[in-house]
Amino acid sequence: MKKVVVIGCGFGGLQFVRHLKKNRFDILVIDKINHHQFPPLFYQVAASQIEPSTVSFPIRKIFQNRKDVRIRLAKVYSLNAGEKTIDTSIGIFSYDYLVIATGSRTNFYGNRQVEEYALGLKSTYQAINVRNFILMNFEKLLYETDKEGLYNIVIVGAGATGVEMAGAFVEMKREVLPKDYPHIDSSKVSVYLLEGGSNTLSTMSRFAQDYSEKYLRDMGVIVKTNVIVTNYDGNEITLNNGETIRSKSVIWSAGITGNALDGIPPQSIVRGGRIKVDRINRVEGLNDVFAIGDVAYMETSNYPKGHPQVANVAIGHGKNLAKNLQYIHLRKTNLRPYEYRNLGTMATVSRNKAVVDLPFAKFKGRFAWLVWMFLHLMLILSVRNKLIVFINWAWNYVTRNNSLRLILKDQD
Repeated sequence: MKKVVVIGCGFGGLQFVRHLKKNRFDILVIDKINHHQFPPLFYQVAASQIEPSTVSFPIRKIFQNRKDVRIRLAKVYSLNAGEKTIDTSIGIFSYDYLVIATGSRTNFYGNRQVEEYALGLKSTYQAINVRNFILMNFEKLLYETDKEGLYNIVIVGAGATGVEMAGAFVEMKREVLPKDYPHIDSSKVSVYLLEGGSNTLSTMSRFAQDYSEKYLRDMGVIVKTNVIVTNYDGNEITLNNGETIRSKSVIWSAGITGNALDGIPPQSIVRGGRIKVDRINRVEGLNDVFAIGDVAYMETSNYPKGHPQVANVAIGHGKNLAKNLQYIHLRKTNLRPYEYRNLGTMATVSRNKAVVDLPFAKFKGRFAWLVWMFLHLMLILSVRNKLIVFINWAWNYVTRNNSLRLILKDQD
């Protein structure tokens, strides 16, 4: 039985394995963590709106009925294509077919000091860390004398994650602080959203850009566009226009870069750390090695600069490659080239405020917010987690309050 090694169990890796027919291959899934994550809702974990367990799904539970799937927790260091092996933190593994689904990580654009002090939001752990950090800073407001940096929450990057997080923190400021911290002057808490481009939600339509920015400004978010962060020392953030903002809480959502492996031919690594692949996701220059999801760069006539790094692309890559790999195994030649169908993009700003871009329509407001909630619920893996998230959302909507504001960290 041929060995298929899959590195990473995000959207792409998960769908790839799920769509391989049972008992056709000896499948080994290798990941650094033991759970599949749901990044679109990390911001809600960070803002104490849902529990981290509702966006994290144990990999062994997902595949407990697949006896052809083995799972190992390890870091993958490099690929040796000549020997058809990979080097990991727990040893060397051989493969017949290798699928790289390592996703992406936060891109700090080479600024080491910003990377040291800013908070990322690319994992469940980082989302919990942001929640701990924000809540601890609220606690410090009760006793520290130098409060200015504690009052300012700065989010860098006005894509969907940045916009949604800014809205969530304003809701926290309005609805949580007066109840939990009556001795803090919540009117002094400021939420900044910084964007290097000229608009929020730069990958969406002008309609979505205009209304998302209007919603944010109406809520009190301080939106600054056409500004780039040049430095952050943990206390003060510096912009390219010379402006400075005192802040102890800087959350970075300004970009991502692919998690390419050592051993990939240098000519196959393109801008943004992505691996260049052909239309069936085969890595250019290598045999029997494939890349899917955020780490893959595929040029098509509709997307000459590569597909967007979103969940739907990763899911499509995984499903299509599963079918093609089974054809390759059977020596069939009628392989199906991948083609991305953009079914739409959306972002929520806060309660009853969202924007949706569909190929045939664009809309905003409460209906857009309901559509956003429904589609995100459908993407969550288990029925149990769907119900828990839905109940949390419904409870928060009715009461404007929840009991999830836990600071989870070891005692100093």
